[in-house]
Amino acid sequence: MSVTALFESNLSSLELIQKGKVRDIYAVDDDHMLIVTTDRLSAFDVILPTPVPGKGAVLTTVSKFWFEKMQNIIPNHLADMDLAEVLPDPEERAQVEDRAMLVKKLRPLPVEAIVRGYLVGSGWKDYQNTGAVCGIELPENLQLGNKLETALYTPSTKADIGEHDENIDFAKTVELLGQERAEQVRDVSLELYHSARDFAAERGIIIADTKFEFGLDADDNLVIIDEALTPDSSRFWPADQYQVGSNPPSFDKQFVRDYLETLDWDKTDPGPALPEEVLSKTADKYKEAQDRLLAKN
Repeated sequence: MSVTALFESNLSSLELIQKGKVRDIYAVDDDHMLIVTTDRLSAFDVILPTPVPGKGAVLTTVSKFWFEKMQNIIPNHLADMDLAEVLPDPEERAQVEDRAMLVKKLRPLPVEAIVRGYLVGSGWKDYQNTGAVCGIELPENLQLGNKLETALYTPSTKADIGEHDENIDFAKTVELLGQERAEQVRDVSLELYHSARDFAAERGIIIADTKFEFGLDADDNLVIIDEALTPDSSRFWPADQYQVGSNPPSFDKQFVRDYLETLDWDKTDPGPALPEEVLSKTADKYKEAQDRLLAKN
């Protein structure tokens, strides 16, 4: 069954307040927003011109799953509202139904909380050059894909669209957030990663790394926002194909990144269009990640 891709949403009944790399955000009222996860794909911080059919629905479904599963660790930004109340027009509602989240309006923290459990991606490149990942010294002679003895918390700044996120050390997060809040973000991020890693392992998925975003509510409580442990914010590997020294065929957009690395492209806007074969395989990988994670044991 073919799935129609949504590159951008068009909801005339609500005010568009932000268009991100992947998400379109609309104002609902003073305290709530509607987040529409489109099928846009961002790679190397560039929005590619070709959407991946069904991707937004997968990201929304997986995020909601994790938000609800992790409520014992941290509250999330999901609002107890019905989409039909916010979008009474059936055509508008149908456009975004499977890819919409009604959320509380919170104050986002200016830090992306990245957790790395395996040596791969930019962490691997950093280790090859410096023997460390984001300034954290690691043992010598590690290989690509090695599981790290201890998962690393390696935060970054949140860049504007078209700009690159910048890795920062923990001391910088203390400057940005204060000591107590910086420690809370670090500790919660590691707890979320460890819990998700163990759950996913039972379903044949290795979560090599992931990132979280957080906000504060009116009482200054820490709340997880944006998305959680999706194929866009994480690197998912099939456990049965994992082998130290290689990069497994992942369930996430690493497949697209690997394709883009073969092109003569300087990783700046505009990005190249993706061929049908890459789009189809990428869509299949996203859907398989969802099916594995949400499967009833």
